Amino acid sequence: MKTFQSWNALVKKRNALAEGGNCGFKMRQLPFMGVICTVMLFIVYRTTDYQYHKTEMETRFHPFATVKDYHLHLGKLRGLPRGIMQARSDLELRPLWSSNSQSKASVTTNKNLLAMPVGIKQKDYVDDVVKKFLAANFTIILFHYDGNVDGWWDLGWGEKAIHIVAHNQTKWWFAKRFLHPDIVSVYDYIFLWDEDLGVEHFDPTRYLEIVKSEGLEISQPALDPNSTEIHHRITIRARTKKFHRRIYDLRGKTKCSNSSEGPPCTGFVEGMAPVFSRSAWYCAWHLIQNDLVHGWGVDMKLGYCAQGDRSKKVGVVDSEYIVHKGIQSLGGSGHPTMRTTMKRHGASSFDLRTEVRFVIVNSGIALTGRN
Repeated sequence: MKTFQSWNALVKKRNALAEGGNCGFKMRQLPFMGVICTVMLFIVYRTTDYQYHKTEMETRFHPFATVKDYHLHLGKLRGLPRGIMQARSDLELRPLWSSNSQSKASVTTNKNLLAMPVGIKQKDYVDDVVKKFLAANFTIILFHYDGNVDGWWDLGWGEKAIHIVAHNQTKWWFAKRFLHPDIVSVYDYIFLWDEDLGVEHFDPTRYLEIVKSEGLEISQPALDPNSTEIHHRITIRARTKKFHRRIYDLRGKTKCSNSSEGPPCTGFVEGMAPVFSRSAWYCAWHLIQNDLVHGWGVDMKLGYCAQGDRSKKVGVVDSEYIVHKGIQSLGGSGHPTMRTTMKRHGASSFDLRTEVRFVIVNSGIALTGRN
């Protein structure tokens, strides 16, 4: 009987030890599972937080955003979930049926933009320009000031361009409203050209190679000396140079020497064919007044947007040059039309651009064209 009781006690003791071991094993598992759960939660949190801050930083430190703009926009977007905000856009056309990869490829390949005000009477000139820029893989946007869009569809590239219509509006009116820095921020360079330019001696790709290698934030192609209209000597092509940033001229009223620090001797391009880097255009867009008409006088102030020393960051490219036809497309200001070709010893005695009014506003300068 004692033997049976001792055996029974031994069995109970072993069972108790086994149950204690299982309990201990389970107790040891709890901290490990807790660590796993904590790590997983941390990973989820960090991923979500990273997506949120990445979007927030893109908005806050967008190259064209100010602190004031950031707080203003953030306040209006508080209703959006984290990670959903898209701060940038572009002017790329989106086919009705295409894969996302095809759409993204289009955006990554078209890195430069050509914007031009056009009228149907200058169709041949515009056709020559657009063909050259499309071959260099530019995005094209045309501002139709005469309202005639249907007349362009017979050209092979008509459907590849973006067409915007507003009757009797100038290039600067269109640019202020449709080339907002946030919209064109995907493009490296913005060409804001007039329509009466001959491009027989101009290649966009070679032009940009020079601009990039020389660090020019604002530039223009030089004008052929035989152009119909030349207003400033600095824009005339130097046959022996690849580009130039200043001129030296001691004749006439404006004397240009090494001591000259501003336009029209250095740091100057004219408004007919300016080319802006992304950062320079952000500044220039803010410089353009909302009621600016002809834009005369703005070229004298573009040096403020050079992103540094305008005598170094602004230049005229000689090896890739254009011909300015000087065609008056929009109505004048009531004065008789006159040729304003730059003469050897000075400009024409009358220039419509003297009608530009300069208005001092606080510490800045507002420029408005006189109607």
